[in-house]
Amino acid sequence: MKNIFKTEKNGKSAGLNIIIVGCGKVGQTLVERLSAEGHNIAIVDKNAQKLKELSDQYDVLGIVGNGASYSVLMEADVAHADLIIAVTEMDELNLLCCTVGKRVGECSAIARVRTPDYSTEVGYLKDKLGLAMIINPDLESAIEASRILCLPNALEVNSFAHGQAEMIKFQIPRGNIMDGISVAELGKMTKSRYLICGVEREEEFFIPNGNSVLMAGDRIYVTAARSAIRNFFKEIGIRTNHVKNSLIIGGGRSAYYLGKILLDMGIEVKIIEINKERCEQLSTLLPKATIINGDGTDEALLVEEGIEYVDSFIALTGIDEENILLTLHAKKHSKAKVITKINRITFKEAISDLNLGSVIYPRYITAQYIMTYVRAKSNSADSAAIEAIYPMFGARAEAMEFIIREDPQLTGIPLKDLQIKDNVLIAFISRKGKIIIPGGEDMLLPGDSVVLVTSQKGVNSLHDILQ
Repeated sequence: MKNIFKTEKNGKSAGLNIIIVGCGKVGQTLVERLSAEGHNIAIVDKNAQKLKELSDQYDVLGIVGNGASYSVLMEADVAHADLIIAVTEMDELNLLCCTVGKRVGECSAIARVRTPDYSTEVGYLKDKLGLAMIINPDLESAIEASRILCLPNALEVNSFAHGQAEMIKFQIPRGNIMDGISVAELGKMTKSRYLICGVEREEEFFIPNGNSVLMAGDRIYVTAARSAIRNFFKEIGIRTNHVKNSLIIGGGRSAYYLGKILLDMGIEVKIIEINKERCEQLSTLLPKATIINGDGTDEALLVEEGIEYVDSFIALTGIDEENILLTLHAKKHSKAKVITKINRITFKEAISDLNLGSVIYPRYITAQYIMTYVRAKSNSADSAAIEAIYPMFGARAEAMEFIIREDPQLTGIPLKDLQIKDNVLIAFISRKGKIIIPGGEDMLLPGDSVVLVTSQKGVNSLHDILQ
């Protein structure tokens, strides 16, 4: 079979050779981001029109056919592939694609699997099928939502260093002590150990320094040890008590996962679902939850079920427009913490202008996890292994976690002596369970976990941040 993947003159591949099966929203996002990072992409799908549109827009090869077919994968040059990613709408097809791809091409494999029946078997499936990763976007979305509900004033909560540190995004309220003072002045007024590592102001994102003045309405990113986050919020006068009850609209997979997590946390859960059969299933799966069979867009029903008094309101229907309208309605008629699930990954700026509060994009979460793996695989021989990547400000900046290995250019050198590029900030160092907010005299040591925030493009390695 002819090698379809591009190669450089020395015979080495320019970037990883990647086969993507499924050109839905996740597949399209992966094509956009992976091709922008210089990887060679072949995408397989039965929809010839979608493939043509992607092939015309990006420098990728489109192959019409079934991604689980041996002949189709051979046509996609699976023998020379480094990675196969299966993100079709069918879990079983994704698993089969990865299994066939690994047997034929001996490449790494990632499958998207969403069915709750498989959620308790992920470890077994990953081990027995030899997969590099199994992604469940509905479960990951539920986990993200539950983190936010533990800090109701947060817009986003990202966890690093195995949960020891968190990066919180929140909006500065009008009249708050942070309004109108510099980052340095705020540091003198507070005792907590934290770092403000990013500021969104209208359409601008910047990494602040001590002289940067904060303003009401700014959406800021703060990182600290998990144990210090609540103290920080207390010092600036923002309540942090987690919610006591939740009203969830829509009874799909995300609602099931989130309901289960919240019930385990001792939070009361009420779910409104329009499909009677699904309500009966949820009543069996979540016996401690209150399941209401009804139309969640019925204003009278929402009033009857106490929308004015709930601590949190989560719109998880399968229709983005319904979720947006439900959230806007809840914000008008209650003081609840609101979370909105959006399936589309377009129009993010327009959605941001609606001030919906916390917005969760399951497909974006899927792409984020896969991009982390791809970058780690691309730089497996580097002195720092990528552990996690979190997009900030619509992916115009990133928070990246690395595990440090021995490297004379990076380790054992005070940070003030490292020639670090502009628009790069080392947010914290995790060392033997301790979170260090670094100063100029601190240094990176082998075994450290380090998180940096950057708006620089093309950062795949810690060496990329050095001048």
